[in-house]
Amino acid sequence: MIHVENVVKRYKEVIALDHFTFNAEKNEIIGLLGPNGCGKTTAINCMLSLLTFDSGEIKLFGKPVNPNDNDIKRRIGVVPQELALFDKLNVYENIDFFCGLYVTDKTKRKQLVEEAIQFVDLDKYRSFMPKKLSGGLKRRLNIACGIAHQPELIFLDEPTVAVDAQSRNFMIEGIKRMRENGATIVYTTHYLDEAEELCDRHVIMDNGKSVAQGTLTELQNSMTTEGSLKINFVETEEAVNAVLKKYPSISRIEKKNDNFYITFISSDEKLSDFLKFIDEEGLTYTELTSEKPSLSDIFLELTGKELRD
Repeated sequence: MIHVENVVKRYKEVIALDHFTFNAEKNEIIGLLGPNGCGKTTAINCMLSLLTFDSGEIKLFGKPVNPNDNDIKRRIGVVPQELALFDKLNVYENIDFFCGLYVTDKTKRKQLVEEAIQFVDLDKYRSFMPKKLSGGLKRRLNIACGIAHQPELIFLDEPTVAVDAQSRNFMIEGIKRMRENGATIVYTTHYLDEAEELCDRHVIMDNGKSVAQGTLTELQNSMTTEGSLKINFVETEEAVNAVLKKYPSISRIEKKNDNFYITFISSDEKLSDFLKFIDEEGLTYTELTSEKPSLSDIFLELTGKELRD
């Protein structure tokens, strides 16, 4: 569905894409992940022919991208992060307008608009103006406008940003249904737990490059870290932290609910040495399990932990 090979995109001295390579197969959800400014948006805009690029190759549906190829455009849906809605059109009219960009037959378009409304569960709001909708409802309308013409290839850019948990869950289930109905989806998000649940494969970008690609299992197996230990200690959080900070091989300590998640600098770290240390320091634990790195762990190891503007 998508073939991107060694694409370079420059803005004067700045290299936005540095020999970027990316592939998406039919009927899969690909997570395109990366910190702010890594090149995700530039990559998508090049795939959509909204930007030209300096070198490399991009093909959609086996054909080189061309901004004037309307046959390919009809097969693509885009749901941008920024809401793309007309304030003076109601829910039905917004969906009908965007669907009409691709479907001229009025009978067919009416059917598709109705299906889109049902798909995002906006039937009760069809006559509402966007300003009367909550944030979650606007996001659902945004999705409906982008997918009403039932595209084969869909780009979803942060579709669940700033919505409540119920709306977020509803959208995730809807995205899964789109894949079941035959769509291929390129999905960008900063919610890595969401990507871990939803995506079949992940492409992690940094500095305009693809630094890792694969399923979660493939990424886990390629990492130098063995993941983390999940430990439930008897002692207080303050007492545990005071002791763990003395152990030189720990790279990260995270507390979730009643458990500590401890990540070591090296995969060669011996569990027996660590257990001997906490025993000598007087800590008592009731439960200990070893966990593989999460997508968030992998992301931070590959892209760093410093803040990005």
